[in-house]
Amino acid sequence: MGLEDEIEAIETEIAETPYNKSTEAHIGRLKAKLAEKKEKLETQSSAGSGQGYAVEKTGDATVALVGEPSAGKSTLLNALTNADSEVGDYEFTTLDVKPGMLQYRGANIQLLDVPGLIAGAAAGRGRGREVLSVVRTADLVLFVLSAFEIEAYEQLRADLYDNDIRLDGSRPNVTIAETGRGGVSITTSTDLDVDEETVEEVLRAYGYVNADVTIREPLDVDRLIDGVMSNRVYLPSIVAVNKADLIDREYLNTVHENLRAAGVDPEEAVVISAEQQRGLDSLRERIWESLELIRIYMEKPGRGVDYEEPLVLRAGETIGDACEKLGGRFRERFQFARVRGPSAKHDGQQIGKDHELADEDVLRIVTRR
Repeated sequence: MGLEDEIEAIETEIAETPYNKSTEAHIGRLKAKLAEKKEKLETQSSAGSGQGYAVEKTGDATVALVGEPSAGKSTLLNALTNADSEVGDYEFTTLDVKPGMLQYRGANIQLLDVPGLIAGAAAGRGRGREVLSVVRTADLVLFVLSAFEIEAYEQLRADLYDNDIRLDGSRPNVTIAETGRGGVSITTSTDLDVDEETVEEVLRAYGYVNADVTIREPLDVDRLIDGVMSNRVYLPSIVAVNKADLIDREYLNTVHENLRAAGVDPEEAVVISAEQQRGLDSLRERIWESLELIRIYMEKPGRGVDYEEPLVLRAGETIGDACEKLGGRFRERFQFARVRGPSAKHDGQQIGKDHELADEDVLRIVTRR
């Protein structure tokens, strides 16, 4: 029996097993085994897939455009960037990943137009696993939905989930420390949605016989498995509803209803027309906010402050991170820095590498000779 057959057999058993307290541990063990089999299949597929869709990441951040074939991703890429992606009115126009660079607020944001996903992509249809592997490397997922096919959103999210991409969430607050003996010891700081027997069964399925486990959040079996597995990717996402130029005001209410049915707040979705270049300013701003980028203006001795080409970092990053990105003498010979702006207590505050920077800080780094 091959891996795909084993996966199908486990999925069938899970579906046919009634869920209750007496079967919870058994289902937990099955789900853990299923995740392990899928990881092995993914590894095998990656090794033997031949030509893939590997794209070198460049710029300050990367956004993956995800949508069904002909949802308008290529048109949107061309409207937002300097790319020249082939556009047509038939499915599978985009045959390879097409990169483009969005320049916004001094940042270079790489956009990747991946081949249109179809139902079953996570199972390999349409070279789906290769496409999804590109999405895993992004910093943000931008769903591009046709205003007439909002229902595609749920399937797209499901395919990403099946490829171990967790959207709009954080890594489970679970730590596991292997020990030499004593079995599995569980410490919790909150009420769990699973019992300790289930936790032990899941851990044993992954080879943890003796371990101290600390759980600091309520979680179910699926989230527990995510906490054990190391191949999960956690990404933010936004939704753009395209082809607004083809709908009238009355149909817009239907679009909102369909968004709610798919679990999307209409006020959070950005309605655009890539063809007519409408709504793109709002989309650019939403991309910027979702990536949580900040601009740092570098003060250069004898040349003043460079406001034209800021150093772009992520919210929460520090002087040390700035030195790493600048490289060279800044990283190796850092002595201290001076900052003025939102993160400074006063203009010209002298700070060290641990200081957390804020958007539009002005930074001067002093190095040793």
